[in-house]
Amino acid sequence: MTIARFIRTVSAVFALLAGFVVATVGSANAQTMPTIVLVHGAFADTTSWDGVADNLRGRGYQVVVPENPLRGPAYDAAAIEKTLANISGPVVLVGHSYGGAVISNTHNPNVKALVYIAAFAPMQGEAVAGALNPIRFPGSQLVPPALQMKVVDDTSNAADRNVDAYIADGSFHQVFAPDVSDATAATMLAHQKSIAASANVEPSGPPAWSNLPSWYLVSAGDTVIPPEAERFMAMRMGAHTSEVQASHVALVSQPAVVADVITAAATGTE
Repeated sequence: MTIARFIRTVSAVFALLAGFVVATVGSANAQTMPTIVLVHGAFADTTSWDGVADNLRGRGYQVVVPENPLRGPAYDAAAIEKTLANISGPVVLVGHSYGGAVISNTHNPNVKALVYIAAFAPMQGEAVAGALNPIRFPGSQLVPPALQMKVVDDTSNAADRNVDAYIADGSFHQVFAPDVSDATAATMLAHQKSIAASANVEPSGPPAWSNLPSWYLVSAGDTVIPPEAERFMAMRMGAHTSEVQASHVALVSQPAVVADVITAAATGTE
């Protein structure tokens, strides 16, 4: 074998080894990155997370966006736990608005961190309506006539019927999503899902945040959950807290900021 051929052979071997190392490291990194599970809140559906989910997937994360039944914290948490049971490896569980009450009642050993986006974070025995107490935390515009009730079919209970709350069409943009365009608000309204009125007064169970690291993004311009209520819940949890100048739906109006907070939680638990 000539010296030149020998050098070419050695170079080829090193190139193969380098490629193997890079592929192995890349595969290991992909395996250690947690799956992000995004739980929507009331008056919304899974599409409310579209911008955040796309952003996170662009950063290399696996993202799962399950349906939240909006029937009550215990019932809804059980539904989310079915989703979590099908995910292997670590999970960062994220809740928006009422979705925060749901993730607070979700208990799965794979969940390594919780993220609250303008969300309820009740203590045991506390209902989400407590955070909307107008005496302690004034400022919510989620009151009649913006907030309406209707009777709906509901297979989650023995009566097969329920009383649900929803936001009136004429108030949806102003109250729920004042910092998005008219077109975006119209799309969100078309995807609005009502919530069982009883969900707001159901006592919460033992909170998952009591033994998990938590992150909280306060929406400083929120007209649904008063910002002071959000700050109070975040402080009580001992959460890593940041703020954004946004409405209740920062996940729609500022998805990159929300994705940054979720990424901080994901990297903080690796």
